[in-house]
Amino acid sequence: MSLPNDPVILLSYINTLLRDEYPSFEELCKSLCTSADDISSKLEKIGYVYDPNTNSFR
Repeated sequence: MSLPNDPVILLSYINTLLRDEYPSFEELCKSLCTSADDISSKLEKIGYVYDPNTNSFR
């Protein structure tokens, strides 16, 4: 499955996966076979950055 292109939908999708299935952003990226930088840069454009303390983008 490809990742959503819309950054707001991507945010919701990634945060849901982080909350429900993955202990870290690194593990999620490995599982999805995608670059952490790719996801992070898309979400930074709408003002969100990864917070390892909450395991979510905020």
